[in-house]
Amino acid sequence: MRGFVALLLLGGVFCVQAQGNFTESETQAILRHGPWPPPAKPDPSNRVSGKPEAIAFGRRLFFEPRLSGPGSVLCATCHAPGKAFQDAKPRAFGLAQVDRNTPTLFNVRFSRWFGWDGGHDSLWSQSVRPLLEAREMAASPAHVKQIVSKLFLDDYRTVFHEEPGDAEGVLVNVGKALAAYQETLISGRTPFDEFRDALAADDAGRSSYPVAAQRGLKVFVGKGRCASCHSGPSFTSGGFANGVSAFTASAGKDDGGRAEGIRKLRGDPLNLLGKYNDDRSRSTAEGTRRAEPRPNDFGEFRVPSLRNAADTAPYMHDGGLPTLREAVRHAADGLSLTESEAADLVAFLESLSEQPDARRQH
Repeated sequence: MRGFVALLLLGGVFCVQAQGNFTESETQAILRHGPWPPPAKPDPSNRVSGKPEAIAFGRRLFFEPRLSGPGSVLCATCHAPGKAFQDAKPRAFGLAQVDRNTPTLFNVRFSRWFGWDGGHDSLWSQSVRPLLEAREMAASPAHVKQIVSKLFLDDYRTVFHEEPGDAEGVLVNVGKALAAYQETLISGRTPFDEFRDALAADDAGRSSYPVAAQRGLKVFVGKGRCASCHSGPSFTSGGFANGVSAFTASAGKDDGGRAEGIRKLRGDPLNLLGKYNDDRSRSTAEGTRRAEPRPNDFGEFRVPSLRNAADTAPYMHDGGLPTLREAVRHAADGLSLTESEAADLVAFLESLSEQPDARRQH
């Protein structure tokens, strides 16, 4: 997209022109962060993606504690709707404390890799992981099948048009129903989106965008070089970067990040190269097929989306930065940002949170 000077808007091509205090190149960079929300397409690897009955079933499973081994925790324990579908803790705590921060589930459907290390290549396989993790939900395939057969048999039959079969297959189908629900968790429009669209249309409505946020946006696409990693409508490249030390102080050990993730991905029987991928063409598995370890993978972590960033503290894979201002100062280290520029950047990031009337009922 770099250097692309024409945007397709409302069926016609309009040349990008500099607006207000932004240069032409800055305007182009801003416009590439929208429009929002992007089109939502079903996941070809998940045959129940986008189906209303699967979404309803997945929601029931998401809020069902008996799905966990001891029957005391649920998906929403760590991904609480009232906390932007995360938990506001430095590191997640299900049945015990784990090593990494809980990421928000908002806009997870637009991800290419899942987990901080990208150890899963589909939302449904990622949804299976915490069910089996001893520190999170401590279930087993046999336990999940038992709960489905006892509590959700009609739902299962309706969604998958079959009886519960082998335990692993039932576990995977539960992951696919959970994924169908999570795909609906798309954040609403923000003050930035209104400004961006007004800028695209050369509309006077852009004047309502706070001046501090506009200055911060200029830093974001310019001096701060933030947009090189936090790109596109979701404000993430979807890739990996070494944003913090691989040493996780709170856990007292190194975290291999992407290096560990590739190892897990390649050994995962539920990856997109396996038999549970519903995409017969296997086109969805190309990234997995090409995923090979590289020397610089160690300590790299998935670049998170910045949408609703003001609502998802603490930050980084280990939750080591408690406030948005501290996260900005850390990210700006070495860029020689002034205090006022950093404050403006915070104001911009705050404008990426949903407007109150845009918040959806989940």
